Amino acid sequence: QEQLVESGGGLVQVGDSLRLSCVASARTFYNYAVSWFRQLPGKEREFVSGINWRGDDERYADSVKGRFTISRDNAKNTVYLDMTKLKPVDTAVYSCAQSRGIFPTKTPTSYDTWGQGTQVTVSS
Repeated sequence: QEQLVESGGGLVQVGDSLRLSCVASARTFYNYAVSWFRQLPGKEREFVSGINWRGDDERYADSVKGRFTISRDNAKNTVYLDMTKLKPVDTAVYSCAQSRGIFPTKTPTSYDTWGQGTQVTVSS
């Protein structure tokens, strides 16, 4: 069974940057879209950003446009989320998810493989 493992979270200050990584165990990783979601306790998962299977179609939530950049390296089975100009509202557990299709969607039910998540905390 495929696994996704996130890393790169941590405690940062307002305005700082972080790079999150999502590494997949399966060789078929490059066939599917991958997205990042975030979640706070007691709240629903929120779509952050997604990238298609080839890496040439990126989607972003309005709240992160211009600050976050998603990319993928299929040779390394890895998707990245570069986060800049971080704000306290960005604080959440960030999880990557692999889609059942080749294009990313904002709907969590479109994804069938999830990582365990990595905590991002932005302190003011």
